Amino acid sequence: MSASILYIHGFNSAPASNKASLLVGVMDSLGLADQLQVPALHHHPRQAIAQLEQAISELGRPLLVGSSLGGYYATHLAERHGLKALLVNPAVSPHRMFDGYLGTQKNLYTDETWELTHDHITALVELEVAAPEDAQRYQVWLQTGDETLDYRLAEEYYRACALRIQAGGDHGFQGFGRQLPALLSFAGIGADQYQSFDFTAL
Repeated sequence: MSASILYIHGFNSAPASNKASLLVGVMDSLGLADQLQVPALHHHPRQAIAQLEQAISELGRPLLVGSSLGGYYATHLAERHGLKALLVNPAVSPHRMFDGYLGTQKNLYTDETWELTHDHITALVELEVAAPEDAQRYQVWLQTGDETLDYRLAEEYYRACALRIQAGGDHGFQGFGRQLPALLSFAGIGADQYQSFDFTAL
């Protein structure tokens, strides 16, 4: 099975987000586009998880790359299937944050509007897992300048995992493109496949 990657975007995000677009562009340039999936996730967690389960079955045993709420989804799926996960500013217990957000939402990229309901919250609670303790299967990338999530919650929750904490930055994770060699390596893609690519330009 060739190395593959499943990118899981965050809350009110989409495949058009900066990090997803960077990863898609690099995989295309490397001729590895068929080893990447970046699904446009439904806003309801149960339907999003069903989409992700389908993508996992198609990719085999992909590296799960989850951003923000996608990090929460990735953690659930990594624990369920014993997969590797790379989490970028992941949300921890997002159901505790969403109570004040009930009502109409708007996707930042697609302009889709939808209603955040108590059933969304219940579905998020159902996905919660015990804190992972396998440093071999997890990398957690945090930036202390995250304006949306308190990075210290993830630092504590994932304390048994391989943590990479950078001072400053933001919720979108500044400099993500330059970090992609580490992501590709963690996915099992050989350095010979990307060593000639200039990541400093991203």
